[in-house]
Amino acid sequence: MLTGSYSPSEVTFLLTDLSSVPLEVDLATRERQIQAGRNYAEMLPIEYEPTPEYLKLFDTLLAECAHEVAENVGVLTEKMLVARDGEPVIVSLARAGTPIGILVRRWAEFAHGVSPAHYSISIVRGRGIDTVALDHVVARHGAVPIVFLDGWTGKGAIVTELMDALAAHELRGGPSLPRDLAAVADPAGCATLFGTRTDILIPSACLNSTVSGLVSRTVLNDDLIKPGMFHGAKVYRELAPADRSAQFLDAISNEFATVADRVRTRVACEQNSDADVDWRGLTTVRRIQAEFGLDNWHLVKPGIGETTRVLLRRQPWQVLVQPARRDALRHVLLLAAEKGVPVVDYPDMPYSCVGLVRPTGRESAE
Repeated sequence: MLTGSYSPSEVTFLLTDLSSVPLEVDLATRERQIQAGRNYAEMLPIEYEPTPEYLKLFDTLLAECAHEVAENVGVLTEKMLVARDGEPVIVSLARAGTPIGILVRRWAEFAHGVSPAHYSISIVRGRGIDTVALDHVVARHGAVPIVFLDGWTGKGAIVTELMDALAAHELRGGPSLPRDLAAVADPAGCATLFGTRTDILIPSACLNSTVSGLVSRTVLNDDLIKPGMFHGAKVYRELAPADRSAQFLDAISNEFATVADRVRTRVACEQNSDADVDWRGLTTVRRIQAEFGLDNWHLVKPGIGETTRVLLRRQPWQVLVQPARRDALRHVLLLAAEKGVPVVDYPDMPYSCVGLVRPTGRESAE
């Protein structure tokens, strides 16, 4: 199994180590292949060491956002503990969910002295969840205490993927697993357990492997991943000098004591139920898709986290921003400026920003 730069005591990666396999594809080629129908998880984008300017901005944003993120991690963890009678088994969705899973585990230790088991497994849009990894967890802990965890929701595609995959696995004889998803930020309105439904900046979205234990995106390539194997990933140890994984975790968890009272107050007041799920993000995405003439809704990437991903590893076309949220979007604006991507004010949405992927062939049409 794979190990990154995180402590093994804080997360167990149920991933096959593909570090020696060349899987990276240049941006333009990868984009063409994805839009032609190849699944994005069959290959990896090239990951570069962040520039000193960008790392400095990350450090600044982390210092500014740590308090807010810590509070919402605390609220989310308390809801997860109640939902699983104080004994959750955290199954984070690699890779955005992994650092959040570590933070949830740290809050449980800080506030209650409990140390939940934490696994990180792969889910691939269009291909489902890694059922080999899932069965591994169930065999050790049972199905009932499992909570699936991600960092944030975009349009809700992964929520749908997760629900469909769990239902299909059960039909094939697999266990009946809880269908709820937990996320720190749920601007899409599709998670039943959440810290906030505001599209807040979670600084782990600002970087790739260098804030994710040096672990790549997950890989599901039939040439490499045979039946009975966990999905794969790589560890970019050559990027260790720029690794901010521990810094991110410590900056957030160091704020736990200062937000504890606020967390208790919020948890006592807030209610969570399936009735709260309204899929508001999906409605917004469909409207933007039609307005900008995009034939595929997956070219619309809503929220701070998804917009950052577009700018880091896709071919961005435009970025739509909430005018009132520009101060919280400095890393997005910097990336957009570096890549020459137009930034358009767009106030009518529940997101702080939305990234639009350039459709194949659009260059010749403009």
